[in-house]
Amino acid sequence: MSKPIAVLGGGSFGTAVANLLASNNHPVIQWMRDEQQAQTMQVERKNPKYLQGVPLQDGVQPTSEIAEALACELIFVALPSTALRQVLTPYAEQLAGKGLISTTKGIEADSFLLMSQIIEQIVPKARVGVLSGPNLAKEVAAGALTATVIASEDQALCQQVQEVLHGSTFRVYASSDRYGVELGGALKNVYAIIAGMAAALGMGENTRSMLITRALAEMTRFAVRLGASPMTFLGLAGVGDLIVTCTSPKSRNYQVGYALGEGRSLEEAVQRLGEVAEGVNTLKVLKAKADELEVYMPLVSALHAILFEGQTLTKVIGSLMSGEPKTDVDFITVAGFS
Repeated sequence: MSKPIAVLGGGSFGTAVANLLASNNHPVIQWMRDEQQAQTMQVERKNPKYLQGVPLQDGVQPTSEIAEALACELIFVALPSTALRQVLTPYAEQLAGKGLISTTKGIEADSFLLMSQIIEQIVPKARVGVLSGPNLAKEVAAGALTATVIASEDQALCQQVQEVLHGSTFRVYASSDRYGVELGGALKNVYAIIAGMAAALGMGENTRSMLITRALAEMTRFAVRLGASPMTFLGLAGVGDLIVTCTSPKSRNYQVGYALGEGRSLEEAVQRLGEVAEGVNTLKVLKAKADELEVYMPLVSALHAILFEGQTLTKVIGSLMSGEPKTDVDFITVAGFS
């Protein structure tokens, strides 16, 4: 039998990853903070709170005791962005030298650090990677044909993750642009909220296409300004993830946006979801960073105005449409590829 692999987090994507690993005949220790949830999953062999209707694979062992998970050499970190630092910091010594794969798509508010950068800061000697792509948890868990990206400067780590996750329904590509892959995964959540709002208000397919395309240009412009490769955003972790998150009702951030478009408050929309929608947290820090760097991000500014400045979507779209048209594809020239 192969060595156990750990998954930290009892949410929908953590459970989907645990099932994937177990379906490839790897024993999995899935840790979560909620003892009651762990007991329920042990007895019922499913995760009714976050992934209804999906049975747990036999090889998945849910637990609220973290020691066994920390003993694993390869650990997938599927914790909410707001909890990651708090959970990992006490165990920095035990995690040294481990392969730590972040699956969380978010940005820390005070530092503008991505999740893998926080992990690196807590555990400098860890081997760090990022898993990102158009990977809706419910579809991954249901066995829908899916592809993802494992990104790390550590090629051996990338290969290891490919070997343990790759299967008949889940294809794993590798990238060395960890920062670009992770930034794409964090930024697209903001635009999914906008897309959900537009859908709730009955805006057409032309509008949706415009929003997604301009979102891609906007997020790429920002990422390149911070040193990411523009080519990363033409792949699964960029345009691929953006498309699925902005078009699928299964997307948590899309659902929040849809509820907002129906006239619910932000608090009501988040409570209705019952799970973390990272785009709301990301929006605040992204707007501040874009202003600081003077990066042109009209969609981010517009959503911020709607959620936190009392503007309406109709009014904001009107101002966007009346703005001066810019170059269609401008991030390549910004990056010096012209």
